[in-house]
Amino acid sequence: MKTKVDALEYSSHIFNELKNGFLITAKANDRLNSMTISWGMLGVEWNKLIFITFIRENRFTKSLLDTNPEFTVNIPYGDFDRNIINYCGTNSGHNVDKFKDLNLTIEEPSIVTVPAIKELPLTLECKIIYKQKQNKEEISKEDLSKFYPNDVDSTFHGANKDIHIAYYGEIVDSYIVK
Repeated sequence: MKTKVDALEYSSHIFNELKNGFLITAKANDRLNSMTISWGMLGVEWNKLIFITFIRENRFTKSLLDTNPEFTVNIPYGDFDRNIINYCGTNSGHNVDKFKDLNLTIEEPSIVTVPAIKELPLTLECKIIYKQKQNKEEISKEDLSKFYPNDVDSTFHGANKDIHIAYYGEIVDSYIVK
């Protein structure tokens, strides 16, 4: 069961939780994956309410988003198992089935094809309306060296060498899973 909510009315909660991390979920070709994010933006562009997420080039989730341009944002609301965020942030969907490993409860989506997660009940369903690779030349030298060091092999899951792709998702539905 879902209770529809206005995402803007939950913006303070969303930003507070983003500091601690929450999940982005993507699905394509019968593969489902969630990854932890702590960078994102909620706003308005082209008169549409959007959530922007930043995904590094080598992430498994990127391949899913590039195949199926939809995602859900899965945000804690109330008590939850912090291990969900930790596990999804340290294990790659290339190698593990996070939903099976964590015994996550899938909730059917309302509009997109990507499910919600009952354990992280505040959900934004998003359709990608724009994406853009960040330009290294436009990033300050300080941030470039801090967030994109060249001495880390990008095949290592914890690597931060690879640049981000900004995915702008129009929020087409928002609700709390009960």
